[in-house]
Amino acid sequence: MGALEHSLPENVLTTSVDRLVNWARRSSVWPMTFGLACCAIEMMAVGCAHYDLDRFGAGAFRATPRQSDLMIVAGTVTFKMAELIQRLYDQMPEPKYVIAMGACATGGGPYYHFGYHVVKGIDRVIPVDVYVPGCPPRPEALIDGIMALQAKIDRERVLRKKQETVVVGGAE
Repeated sequence: MGALEHSLPENVLTTSVDRLVNWARRSSVWPMTFGLACCAIEMMAVGCAHYDLDRFGAGAFRATPRQSDLMIVAGTVTFKMAELIQRLYDQMPEPKYVIAMGACATGGGPYYHFGYHVVKGIDRVIPVDVYVPGCPPRPEALIDGIMALQAKIDRERVLRKKQETVVVGGAE
C-alpha cells in the first residue's frame, strides 16, 4: 500500500445506508408553519435567536408545503380549516412528519365539550408523529418535540429488507 497505508484509516467512514440517510433527514428538517391560534406565538418564539432552532437543523421555516417535510399544527383546528390542512399535508413530499402543538391541536382543548365547530384532535384528519402538550406549550416543549421527532427519524428504515418466502411442508 505504501503511502495510502497510514492515511486510509483516517479518511474511511463505514456506516449503513439507513444511518446515513436518517442523519441527513434529521439534520435538515424544514418545518411548515401552520399557526392557527395562541400556540403560534410560542412557535414563532422558537424561531427567534434566543432559542436558536437552527442548531437542531430545523430553523428554516417554510410557507409552502412543497418545500417542507414537517407540519407543525399549532392552535385550534376548526372543521372548515381541517380540509385545508388535509390538502396541504397531501402536497408535502415524502417523507413527511406532523407535530401537533398545544391542547387544541392534540385533542380539542377547552372547546372539546361545547365547541361544535372544533376538530377533537388533528389526528382525526392527518397522521401525527409527535404530540406537544400544553396550553400553550412553552418554546422548550416544542424543541423537545422536534428532538423526539429526530429520534423517531433515526429509527426509520430507508431500505426495506426483502421479504423471505416461507415454504410450509417443504413444497415449493
